[in-house]
Amino acid sequence: MAKNLLIVESPAKAKTIEGYLGKDFLVKSSYGHIRDLVKGDDAIDTANKFQQKYEVPSDKKAVVSELKKLAKAAETVWLASDEDREGEAISWHLFETLGLKEDATKRIVFHEITKPAILKAIESPRKIDYNLVHAQQARRVLDRLVGFELSPVLWRKVKPSLSAGRVQSVAVRLIVDREREVNKFNADAAYKIVAVFQTGKGKESFKAELPQRFESKDEAKKFLQDCIDASFSITSLEKKPAKRSPSAPFTTSTLQQEASRKLGFSVARTMQVAQRLYEAGRITYMRTDSVNLSDTAIQAAQEEITNAYGEKYHKMRKYKTKAAGAQEAHEAIRPTYFSEHTLVGDPSEKRLYELIWKRAIASQMSEAEFEKTIAKVSVSTRSELMTASGEIMKFDGFLKVYMESTDDDLDSGIDDDADNSLLPPLEKGQDLFLKDLTATERFSRPPARYTEASLVKKLEELGIGRPSTYAPTISTIQNRGYVVKEDRDGKPRNFNVLTLANSEVTELVKTEMTGVERSKMFPTDIGVLVNDFLVEHFKDIVDFNFTAKVEKEFDEIAQGNKEWSVMLENFYRPFHEEVQDTLENADRATHERELGVDPESGKPVSVRVGRFGPLVQIGSADDEEKPRFASLRKGQMIETITFEEAMDLFNLPKKVGVFEDNDMTVAIGRFGPYIRHNSAFYSLPKGLDPLDVLEEQAIEIIKEKRQKDIDKVIRVFDENPDAKIENGRWGPFVRFGKQNLKIPKGTDVSAITYEEVLQWAAADPKAPKATKGGKTAATKTTKAKATTTKKTTTKKTATKKK
Repeated sequence: MAKNLLIVESPAKAKTIEGYLGKDFLVKSSYGHIRDLVKGDDAIDTANKFQQKYEVPSDKKAVVSELKKLAKAAETVWLASDEDREGEAISWHLFETLGLKEDATKRIVFHEITKPAILKAIESPRKIDYNLVHAQQARRVLDRLVGFELSPVLWRKVKPSLSAGRVQSVAVRLIVDREREVNKFNADAAYKIVAVFQTGKGKESFKAELPQRFESKDEAKKFLQDCIDASFSITSLEKKPAKRSPSAPFTTSTLQQEASRKLGFSVARTMQVAQRLYEAGRITYMRTDSVNLSDTAIQAAQEEITNAYGEKYHKMRKYKTKAAGAQEAHEAIRPTYFSEHTLVGDPSEKRLYELIWKRAIASQMSEAEFEKTIAKVSVSTRSELMTASGEIMKFDGFLKVYMESTDDDLDSGIDDDADNSLLPPLEKGQDLFLKDLTATERFSRPPARYTEASLVKKLEELGIGRPSTYAPTISTIQNRGYVVKEDRDGKPRNFNVLTLANSEVTELVKTEMTGVERSKMFPTDIGVLVNDFLVEHFKDIVDFNFTAKVEKEFDEIAQGNKEWSVMLENFYRPFHEEVQDTLENADRATHERELGVDPESGKPVSVRVGRFGPLVQIGSADDEEKPRFASLRKGQMIETITFEEAMDLFNLPKKVGVFEDNDMTVAIGRFGPYIRHNSAFYSLPKGLDPLDVLEEQAIEIIKEKRQKDIDKVIRVFDENPDAKIENGRWGPFVRFGKQNLKIPKGTDVSAITYEEVLQWAAADPKAPKATKGGKTAATKTTKAKATTTKKTTTKKTATKKK
């Protein structure tokens, strides 16, 4: 038996570390937290300094039992959970649950899984830091109290089965507030003037732009007309050097933002992939708000830069963390070995690793150097000056490796005529020849809706949440149905283009798509309803400054400057009173809007949140005749739907024709618009409005779907038509009644027997359970087969006896 038991959080990490330590060490995993607050409402004793009651979940009992045995047999137990507050709390839970002894327990931390880092940590162990434990406990207790006390209020006053959280509610508020800003926004039009000049007949050309814009078409047209007989010349020419510096290495937040912009990763996916890279010893710890690099890392980066690119590309930099209340003195996220530019294996890991490597190495490289040229162009018939700008890269520096993206890159407008491309050789006083001149109508843009990454950025700016909370917060608000992340198609919008060419001004109307959204976050109606209720009755819970203040208090607890139970007391008492007051006095929230009166029946038309989501209602519950209902469509919201749009919803279900002697009906269901035909359902293709579907289109959709279904069936078993082998997204599988059965690896698909299908169906953990008095397809078939076998056996026996 090894003298030392070292406990880490994950099996992947245990495997990596075990290779670095000798036979005297046994490395085991706790598989994350080994205990949690009990499920009931007696988990926290609010009258007794918020004492907690913990339990080991059933799925962790075997792990705890094994660790207890190993800990008892070891001379020393090393607690090596992560180096943040949550990791410290895990070490404390292990210490308490395993019944460890103070003098035989050592706590170690490391921010990279490399042999030198592990050995160095073992050389300098410490005790459990109870300030960090208390900070984590305070967060856990406070969030449990908020969730436990707010949820019943929402059930009674808003809608059953709802829940609320502290940081999540603030995140939802940001998204709701932004949506309202977008909805209230009115676009202003202005005309942008761009000229294309030539330095001589048939010579090089370049673009210049008028810095100011004209508000009306008449003003823009007047400018173009004034330029018909005008002469143009360079009135000033300014050349000046410019430099661009690299960004700091990644923190959790900046990695999530850049992985979203460059790789299209969700925040949760970024953290999952980063976790795997960390546990494999490829990168440093991925939950950090620090931009610091260790002296060892700076030296390793210098060596790699000079070897790969040359001495002139290196410039040592030390970055300082500006984030308020940066949690611990971690390093930034960086590769453990700068000499490894890439890695082989999983494509997601490879792409994220390369992004981290480039950002970290670029942070220690020279500035990029440019020569910037700004030319002013005079118009003889006007007082305004046009501007042309361009730049020449003199030295690429860090840009040889990496250029940071911005959210503006993703939300940029349609037209960006003037750019920073290279200008031809120009001289002051030089005459220019006008090739063409355009005045394009451009519209101001509303504030950009949040992406997952820009929401993280905003939360960080407000001081809300910490590196470990961003991903779970964003996942939670989507899982609860308060926010959806989706693409939305824009709407066509006309804009005017005036062009001066060949001494004549022409007008043209063009069309562009406006309001196109990709992977943006939208509040749902239930999200808006819950948000408005919380804003009205629980101002502190959704107040940005208050939530940031609470985060700051957690930091103070972690530093030993504040007593955690006092902080909870100050928060909980007023909050608990608000809960009681709201339960007793608040009216039920409905989010109902009156839209108008139905011209046919004279009954009121309203929109509200119903049991199954937002709906339009004609009539009221008091009427003798039952009210009519219609569900809102994707992209429609209670706050913004118009009377006309609401009434259109009652045009569905709509009969669109007859096919094979059966009606084809278009309707909208839980999963979107569809055609119902002969008891079968066919989804409408994306972008096709259900109100616009024609008979011919409906027939084509039905035929296409049928053909696809035929193409995907490889084989139907003679013994049972409900048993089929089909081609799925990840290869062949067996569809057996309502069961989808995985085909074991290496199985010859053409040789599968019906008996094998029955075996797989019986062994399937997701097999539908037989209801009272009913049987599953597998049970029925097996029983029928057994009966047949029994009859045959009886017959044979009878024959023998004769």
